[in-house]
Amino acid sequence: MLLLSNSEFPYENLGLLVFFTLLRIRLKKPLNAMAKKAVKKTAKKAAPKKAAKKAVKKAAKKSARKPNAAFMAPLNLSDALAAVVGNKPLPRTQIIKKIWEYIKKNKLQDSKNKRMINADEKLKTLFAGKKQISMFDLAKIVNNNVK
Repeated sequence: MLLLSNSEFPYENLGLLVFFTLLRIRLKKPLNAMAKKAVKKTAKKAAPKKAAKKAVKKAAKKSARKPNAAFMAPLNLSDALAAVVGNKPLPRTQIIKKIWEYIKKNKLQDSKNKRMINADEKLKTLFAGKKQISMFDLAKIVNNNVK
């Protein structure tokens, strides 16, 4: 059996499969029976790891996050909010979405500071008389105007 020194084979951390493949290339000879067994063992060890990773990915896909029922419950709107989004009871998510549609449609977002929303006549009643609010205050305003 031919042994290699560290200077000839500096790949100590490589697996047996790679080691024997490199050895076969170096010697230009087929693998012997002992090397073939070692290659099969490493291949068998690698297969369960891949299967375990696939099982974890499938479990993650199955346990996808479900929407919170509280966000999906239709809420009754105040008169000021109904003037902007409509009279029908809507879930909180749809209320925010419709307010943003109204803001974009009427170009009420501040051109310099996009975080600020300028109020027109309908929104001024909703915003309690303020001329401008931050987009982060929008959830608080919606919360105050639903029943």
